[in-house]
Amino acid sequence: MRPPGSRRRDATLGLPPPAILTILYAVLVAIGAGLLKLPVSITEPLTWSEAIFTSASAVTVTGLVVVDTGSHYTLFGQAVIAGLIQLGGLGLMTFAVLVLGSLGMSMGLPSRMTLREDLGQTSLRDLLVLVRLIVVVVAGCTALGTVALSFAFVPDLGWGPGLWHALFHAISAFNNAGFALWPDSLTRYATDPLVNLVITGLFITGGIGFAVIADVWGKRRWGPLTLHSKLMLVGTLALILWGWMAFAALEWTNPDTLGLHEHAWQKWLVAWFQGVTPRTAGFNTADIGATRDETSFMIITLMLVGGGPTSTAGGIKVTTFIVLLLATVAFFKRRSEISAFGRTVPTEDLMRVTALVSVAILFMAVATFLILLRHRGDFMDLTFEAASAFGTVGLSRGSTGDLDATGRAIIIFMMFAGRVGPLTLGFFLATRTKPRVRYPKGSVFLG
Repeated sequence: MRPPGSRRRDATLGLPPPAILTILYAVLVAIGAGLLKLPVSITEPLTWSEAIFTSASAVTVTGLVVVDTGSHYTLFGQAVIAGLIQLGGLGLMTFAVLVLGSLGMSMGLPSRMTLREDLGQTSLRDLLVLVRLIVVVVAGCTALGTVALSFAFVPDLGWGPGLWHALFHAISAFNNAGFALWPDSLTRYATDPLVNLVITGLFITGGIGFAVIADVWGKRRWGPLTLHSKLMLVGTLALILWGWMAFAALEWTNPDTLGLHEHAWQKWLVAWFQGVTPRTAGFNTADIGATRDETSFMIITLMLVGGGPTSTAGGIKVTTFIVLLLATVAFFKRRSEISAFGRTVPTEDLMRVTALVSVAILFMAVATFLILLRHRGDFMDLTFEAASAFGTVGLSRGSTGDLDATGRAIIIFMMFAGRVGPLTLGFFLATRTKPRVRYPKGSVFLG
C-alpha cells in the first residue's frame, strides 16, 4: 500500500509525471533543432543558437523568431516547424495515446498520470474521452481553416504554395503558435475580412480549452455547464471585448498603426485582430513595434493572462485571473468564501492561483532584470519580449533578433517555463501532504 499523501511516481523512471513531461519537451526541442540544422531544411546557413531558438519557440507554441521562417527554411524545414508546433501545442502525451491506440496497446496508470498532467486535469476519469475529442476538434478545425484560408492564399500564390500556406497558418493559428511564412506576419492581409475572421476563430477555439469544448458539446445549454466552463466563456468574452476596444481607443490616431487605414471599418478590423491576438496567438496585422507605450503595456497584461487550461494557449490562464479578481472582491466585501454562478470556489484553488501568479511575477521580474543587465536596451521593448516568451505569445517589438546568445538563452528558458512550468507547479500543488506537527495559529499584519 502507498502511504497517504506520498508522491506518485512513474514506475519505470522513478520520476513524477511533470518531470517526465519536461524531459520529453526538452528532447523534442533537441530533435527539432537537429532537423532544422540539416541542409535539406535551410536555404542559408543556420547557427545552432538559431536552430535551438526556433525549435524551442515551435515546441512551446510561442512564435518568436530570430530568422524569417518563410525565406530561411525550405518546404521541409517549414514542415518540421509545423510538426513541432502540432506536437508541442497538443501535448506529447496526447500523441502517445494515439500511437498506442493505433497499435492496439493500452496505457498503464503511470502513463495516464503523465497524460493527466499534460492536459491539466485533476482526475483520471474520462481522460481518454477528452483525448479523442481533442483529436476530432483539432482535425476538424485544421481542415476547415485550411479550406477557408485557401480562398485567400491560392489566388495570390498559386495552388501549391497557396494550399501549403493555408495549411501551415491553420496549424499555427489553432495551436496559438503565431508562426507565419511572411516576414511581416499577416500585415498584408490586415484588411482582408476572411483571413482576419478565420485566423482569429482558429486561435480563439484553440485557446478556450478542450475541457470547455467538451462541456459545451455535451450539454448544449448554459445552466448545466460546469463552473470552469462558465468562467472561461464569460472571461474570454470580456477579455476579447476589452482588448478590441482598448486597442482601437489607444491606436486610432497613431499614424504608424491604425492611422494607416483610411476607412473606419478597416481600423475596427485591425483593432479586432490586434486586440485578440495577445491572448497567446502571436500573429499581427499592425506594426507592434510602432504601438504606443500605453498600448504595449495593455498587450503585456493580456499576454500574461493568456488562454484557458487544457488548451493550446499559454499565460497564467483566464480562470486563474478571474479567481484572483473574485478573491479580491470577496475580501473587500468581507466574505469568507469565493463564489460565482451559484458555486463556491474551493480554498485550495485560491492557494493554487496565488502560487501561479507569484511564480509568473517572479519569473517576469528576474528574466527582465537579466535581459536589461545584459543588453541595457529599451525597457518597454525588453519587458515586452520577456512577457511574450513567458505567455508563449510570439508578438515582438523587434528586440528578439538583436539579442546575443545569453539573451536568447533567457528567452528560451522563459518560453520553456511558460509552457512546461505551470504543469510542474500544478502537480506539486495537487500533491497533498499531511503535516506531522500542527502549530498554534499566529497573527501576521498585512497591508
